[in-house]
Amino acid sequence: MYDLQIIKAKAKEFGFSYTEQEPLKKHTSFKIGGNAELFVSVENELQLKAVIKACMENDIPLFILGRGSNLLISDDGMKGVVLTLDGDFRNISVEENKITCGAGVSLTKLCVFALSQSLSGLEFAYGIPGSVGGAVYMNAGAYGGEMKDVVVSVTHITSNGEIVTLDKSQLDFAYRHSVYKNTDDIILSATFELKSDNSEEIKARMDDFMTRRKTKQPLEFPSAGSVFKRPEGNFAGTLIEQCGLKGTTIGGAQVSVKHAGFIINIGEATCSDVLDLIKLVQNTVKEKTGYFLEREIIHID
Repeated sequence: MYDLQIIKAKAKEFGFSYTEQEPLKKHTSFKIGGNAELFVSVENELQLKAVIKACMENDIPLFILGRGSNLLISDDGMKGVVLTLDGDFRNISVEENKITCGAGVSLTKLCVFALSQSLSGLEFAYGIPGSVGGAVYMNAGAYGGEMKDVVVSVTHITSNGEIVTLDKSQLDFAYRHSVYKNTDDIILSATFELKSDNSEEIKARMDDFMTRRKTKQPLEFPSAGSVFKRPEGNFAGTLIEQCGLKGTTIGGAQVSVKHAGFIINIGEATCSDVLDLIKLVQNTVKEKTGYFLEREIIHID
């Protein structure tokens, strides 16, 4: 059995903060999840390396939490350390047409910064409620754009504490996939190559995408975004709607009436409620259409 006193001692030595039994539903867009045994916030690479090393050497479970926008966390919470990147990991800098930012930066903040520099290419990401690290990890996308279209390099730290930078050719980007889905490496920062453009035109595109989101997506309720990956040759929301599943409810979880591709938390939904509803949707769509809907949101058990 691991001893979390080791991490608490490191906090005193390196100056990072922690809380015990932190409710994870406070840190996820779904507003679902039990408690983190120890919730740690680090502000620089030195602190991060100290936490990783202590966890590795003492068999302490370690999970990196971004903005929690694509996660469904167990009602039982998470053991060990749940770590979030703050401080230096939320910095943004620009050099000519390239922006480099920390993994902890929100996509919205990054898009607004790009706009301030009259740089185009990230408009599609405006309004996606995630962090840069999570977006790179998932190769997030919307409205015809994806992270792979603009990312030119990513820097990460390995479980051994080595800092490594990969260029685009090494990132194995595919639909909702990157090389990081197959490793334990922690994304630290990413560099984006953009194009100079008129700031008013950039803002008009950002506003258009945001209006579309507000019109078509149930943003007034907690959710984790699109629940299912897009099946080849069709759309998950269309199939779910065709099966008459809009408004289907289990506990506090509901298939959105506004957009069938979303499951929303209409009031104190549990992880179990959502999982049961996902299974119901998958089984019904498979039975009625022949399509199997693969889950896009990540379930942390």
